Amino acid sequence: MPSCHVFIATSIDGLIAREDDDIDWLHLPGAEAEDHGYDAFIAGIDAIVMGRGSFDKVVTFDPWPYPLPVVVLSATMTDADIPDRLAGRVSVLDLPPWEVVAHCAARGWNRLYVDGGRVIQSFLRAGLIVDIVLTCIPVILGAGKPLFGALDRDIPLDHLETRAFPSGLTQSSYRVRR
Repeated sequence: MPSCHVFIATSIDGLIAREDDDIDWLHLPGAEAEDHGYDAFIAGIDAIVMGRGSFDKVVTFDPWPYPLPVVVLSATMTDADIPDRLAGRVSVLDLPPWEVVAHCAARGWNRLYVDGGRVIQSFLRAGLIVDIVLTCIPVILGAGKPLFGALDRDIPLDHLETRAFPSGLTQSSYRVRR
């Protein structure tokens, strides 16, 4: 079965977006010149699994930021909703996490980048996330969309490392304890 990995940024108060889905606060002056490890991370990934909200945000980026196949999880969207410029690069599924992973395995994808708050939460609840790289942006938003939601049990993590960057970002890596 493919392994599932998270690489995401939050505000100091654990938010991944404002209430209106705005992520302008991610662009911290000076941080663009720093290597936060994303290129190395994505080099080891076979496909990206994201939620509809994340897709709706990144589809507005020009150019399209992903060189890998993208699977969008949505109960309201279909492949017909994918812009022509992304045909063959983006597909839509309405399946639970284990079936998404099986779908990806059938395509030969071994390492999945899981992105988007609700998708990460559902994959965590299903016990599918292997590790989390969490970059903390030095800003307090006060309100917005949290990365983590309610769980029916604790999910213990093993801390692997924390790095600090001159821009003020900190990045911690965790392995999900099995």
